[in-house]
Amino acid sequence: MDGYGGYQEGIKHANESGKTFLVQNCSRDHLDLDQEEDMWRHDTYTPVPANERATDGGEAQAIPLKSLKVDEVSKVGRQGPYFRDGLRQIDYVLTYHVQKTPTSVRRQPSRSFARSMRDSLMRSFRRTRQTPDPQEDPEIAAQEHQSDYHEDDQNFRREEFEENLREMGLELERDEGTTIPGMGFLKIHAPWSVLCREAEFMKLKMPTKKMYEVKQGSNIVEKINLFIHKVTEPLHPKVEESKSQTAKHLSYPFSRERQHLFDLSDRASFFSSKTRSSIVYEVLKRTKCTRTKYIMGITSLLGNGVYTSAYPPHDGDIDGIQAEPNDRKILYEEWASYSIFYKYQPIGLIRKYFGEKVALYFAWLGVYTQMLIPAAIVGVIVFLYGCATVDDNIPSMEICDPRNNITMCPLCDRACSYWKLSTACGTARASHLFDNPATVFFSVFMALWATMFMEHWKRRQMRLNYIWDLTGLEEEDLIDTDHPRPDYEFRVRQKTLHKESHSSKNEKVKLTCTDRMPAYMTVFIMMCFMISVTFAIVFGVVLYRISIKTALHMSSTPTFRSNVRATVKGTAAVINLIIIIIMDEIYGALARWLTVLEVPKTDQSFEERLIFKTFILKFVNAFTPIVYLAFFRGRLVGRPGKYLYVVGNYRMEECAHAGCLMELCIQLCITMLGKQLIQNNLFEIGIPKLKKMMRRRKTKMDAQQEEEFKKNLQRHERDHFLGAFAGLNPEYMEMIIQFGMVTLFVASFPLAPLFALLNNVIEIRLDAKKFVTELRRPPAARAKDIGIWYNLLRGLSKVAVIVNAFVIAFTSDFIPRLFYQYMYSPDGTLHGFVNHTLSYFNVSDFQPGTAPLQPMHLGYSVDLCRYKDYRDPPWSDTPYEFSREFWAILAARLAFVIIFQNAVMLMSDFIDWLIPDIPKDISLQIHREKALLVDLFMKEEQGKKPPRSVQSQHSPPLARSRPSSNTQRNT
Repeated sequence: MDGYGGYQEGIKHANESGKTFLVQNCSRDHLDLDQEEDMWRHDTYTPVPANERATDGGEAQAIPLKSLKVDEVSKVGRQGPYFRDGLRQIDYVLTYHVQKTPTSVRRQPSRSFARSMRDSLMRSFRRTRQTPDPQEDPEIAAQEHQSDYHEDDQNFRREEFEENLREMGLELERDEGTTIPGMGFLKIHAPWSVLCREAEFMKLKMPTKKMYEVKQGSNIVEKINLFIHKVTEPLHPKVEESKSQTAKHLSYPFSRERQHLFDLSDRASFFSSKTRSSIVYEVLKRTKCTRTKYIMGITSLLGNGVYTSAYPPHDGDIDGIQAEPNDRKILYEEWASYSIFYKYQPIGLIRKYFGEKVALYFAWLGVYTQMLIPAAIVGVIVFLYGCATVDDNIPSMEICDPRNNITMCPLCDRACSYWKLSTACGTARASHLFDNPATVFFSVFMALWATMFMEHWKRRQMRLNYIWDLTGLEEEDLIDTDHPRPDYEFRVRQKTLHKESHSSKNEKVKLTCTDRMPAYMTVFIMMCFMISVTFAIVFGVVLYRISIKTALHMSSTPTFRSNVRATVKGTAAVINLIIIIIMDEIYGALARWLTVLEVPKTDQSFEERLIFKTFILKFVNAFTPIVYLAFFRGRLVGRPGKYLYVVGNYRMEECAHAGCLMELCIQLCITMLGKQLIQNNLFEIGIPKLKKMMRRRKTKMDAQQEEEFKKNLQRHERDHFLGAFAGLNPEYMEMIIQFGMVTLFVASFPLAPLFALLNNVIEIRLDAKKFVTELRRPPAARAKDIGIWYNLLRGLSKVAVIVNAFVIAFTSDFIPRLFYQYMYSPDGTLHGFVNHTLSYFNVSDFQPGTAPLQPMHLGYSVDLCRYKDYRDPPWSDTPYEFSREFWAILAARLAFVIIFQNAVMLMSDFIDWLIPDIPKDISLQIHREKALLVDLFMKEEQGKKPPRSVQSQHSPPLARSRPSSNTQRNT
């Protein structure tokens, strides 16, 4: 009863003073809180002094934290993201569930609050809590993670967390159950003192009063840039950032001691809404709830259901008569519209509104899409070259010529019979479109294109870093790499409690490889298992192709028998596509689960590990069927009379006479187009609309009623109905997989860059519309580059050279044709090439039970049939053994791989060395900024020292002038 009495006493004290200290009376029997607070206190951050709290430049006074009613909400607050006084801006919003019954009439708990707290703690120790990814909206994890805490526990944690936020200097205002029943909103505002303190700690570069002229280089370069800008004027969006900048503010990390360097004439707009929200988010992540014996930031509170979501509000509306001009509306009109697909993106405005990390993604996507234009043009030219030369292709002409009268061996046992080579005329002609001498040139071009793309992006990225004032900051300043994740703190806390129960040594506790070894073993086993599952699925599709081919050959319908190859190829490719789409979703969830098991220490480590696992699984899932067709199908077949069988009597399938390149092209085309149309576009458009329709059905409101309902909501309440931000990883991942399909097997599908270009033009506007209209505003994150994605792109570009070399050498007939033309052809042409690639087989050598059931299918008896391979004839001394030509061509293929790989990589490295990573004009401007900063500080120091004449006449002025200088700094 002592704990329950403490609970009642604490409630009474909370009602009187608005502060809650319940744990001090009810939970000291479990842990020594003073010791725990000392252990987990962050020394870098200190609460705001009392005299600096609730001051925002003298514009508004602090309003006590209280619940609002509908009639108390002012009209000004309803139309914008402001507190109800209409003056203080809402920088962040936390939402939570409100009790349906008032607290005063709620039934008292049946057990003491202290016991409830202890039980909640022990339940938490027995399970691993999942916290949200730092790069996604934290509500996603809150939706997936069902809280098992008592309602009183959640209220207690909210009150304590909010009290700690006030101690950090933030101003809060509650809005409970006004227009959305059962939902409460905590609006957060950062006053000027908090913004200055956090900006100094985060080393935010802010523009100073000093401006300087931006030079583009030499006079010729400036004239060329000016000419290009005038020519491309119609392609630029109608925003201020698109105008040519001739002057730039000198930027310097914000410092409270040097406030006089910055233009503070308008404090309300000095820190943008993006900067304010990022500052508040840092405070929310840092603020702890140590009195409840937990180490919690906002991510842990969201994961445990204490709050349901956290997001910065949008600036304003995008449509309607009441929509005032704002950055969101400009982005909607000049970026998130399909009608302006031909225009450049307003990257500067995107960065201003969403932050550097989101802006870098769209900048990278824009550079990638622009670079696809020349690749698509060359690919179309290569395809048209194949169309123009198909009638002059000698091998296809020989296959289509019925006078050759070449009888081929059966394609399957018993059900299949002998067939004429001329029936493969259409496949041979179609294969020439993608297997001609121009595809070799295109492979070399795409390898160099990938290098040019990487170099172009590095230069573009460096230019953006200069424009966004990120050049002087280190990676540690941009990302909080030292702050541990809540899951890591929770595990360390468990380990600390376990050690304290066995020993009294006060040593620093951290998770070691030994602690993570079970998780590492689980990750390794699960990754190997899922990759094996992918291989098994591909093998199952192979068995499907073999069985369906045999069934169609045995069919009594002539139509089925005449379209066996097309039916098998098409249906197998569609099945592979469906499996890839389904397994992608499974692999994404599995990769996240495995990453949580590893308990990474920091957010950056968590993100990199998650990306790596997801990439491995999805890459294997997407490319395993393609790799099988390119390098394994038709090479593990055997020969007539000695075929290779699997799973009983299933004979391994072989390629068509024209090779497997045509089937590889079909598989790549269907996979690429299917993933882009279904997974990337249809899902992104359809799933939000489906969720909106389900929400309308749940609330029993039609579109018009929902629109009328939302008109009466405030800005932050409307944002609550928008979708949660899922992070940039899915957006990057689909583009990386597409980049792999464009570069890895481009020798077999020269139209891949064209399809990627058309998809990306739509993808940019689709993502833009999603970010502006359908998603909540994501927490702004600073970044200088695209992180691990650049390493993945660079690795794919290197692997693409090797893969295309093997595709040309082993999958296509380029090397055999070249070898025949210069070694065996009597006239130096390809006449006789088809006959040279076919070997003989005596039908009497069939294995028992494998001969055709209808040997007279062609109308005559067959003694010898032909099959595609380089083997000795049955009448030779070594019948059916590999011939001398086979080994010579194999050596030529391997030599081509080595020469092609080294030559292309040498050219790529030369281009990499030739093009500097930093543009020359940017390098000069960076050095100039440093010199200007030195001059600025030298003049400032000289201005502090009075002249010698004045100093000799008035000896004390230096001591008297210091307070005025300090006063100037603090203004």
